[in-house]
Amino acid sequence: MGYPGIWMTESESMVYRVVPKCACSTIGQIMYYSDHGSFYDGDIHDAETGLHKWAIEASQDPITRNVQGHNSYNFTCVRNPYGRILSSFFDKICGIQRNGKRYRGNLVPMLIANYGIEVGGDDGKETFDQIRSFRRFLLFVRDTIKWRKPMDPDIHWSAVSGHVSTFIVNGGTYDNIFWMEKFEDGMGQVLKSVEVPNAIDLAAMPRFNESEGHGPKRAHPVEDYFDDLSMHLIYEIYKRDFDLFKYDFENPADKLPTGQIDLDEVHAKLGD
Repeated sequence: MGYPGIWMTESESMVYRVVPKCACSTIGQIMYYSDHGSFYDGDIHDAETGLHKWAIEASQDPITRNVQGHNSYNFTCVRNPYGRILSSFFDKICGIQRNGKRYRGNLVPMLIANYGIEVGGDDGKETFDQIRSFRRFLLFVRDTIKWRKPMDPDIHWSAVSGHVSTFIVNGGTYDNIFWMEKFEDGMGQVLKSVEVPNAIDLAAMPRFNESEGHGPKRAHPVEDYFDDLSMHLIYEIYKRDFDLFKYDFENPADKLPTGQIDLDEVHAKLGD
């Protein structure tokens, strides 16, 4: 199976397991800068040079050799399931993507027809009932994850633990898993643990939120989108994320973790 979703600096200073909707654009740009002294001009997901990626065939041998020998510092970043699924909805479902089209072609028309959601019109800028549409989107997410219908789950709303696990199952070992909600602390720990050609000031650097501006602004606090049924669905889908990464399921308003991530527990439970 290899190492899908793995990025590695060309200097092999660090190895990162990409998790969609968990600051991956910013992390990729930090990795790029650490080798080259400048940020990639564009969306880092489009970069085909300057960074090893598993999706680039020429990168697969160096990544495999590095991971199997645990020659570099291996890390990833996780996010509260409540905030992550909301971000996926506003970016991927309501938003117009950077190619000027809707995400995944006929996905949004199918959701409108079969689940009765609204997305803010053709440009995503019209006013609509965000809460009602998001809750209907959650039913669709549950259907894709539990029954793989009407499609397989998308990487942007499949569980974080599923992304994290592929690296472990295929022989990788994480040195650090940190929270997006405490990004500067977590990424700071990574950078203190490695030697890089170009130092970077996390407090002064720009944030690369490639999804920002794609869709409508969230009109309500996070907790307003989740009634009792929605919380039940979220727990059914993301129980392992809440448990392993120490997020508070009981309070959608509390985005911060409630305890420390136990790397031994993560490796044991996701390595099966």
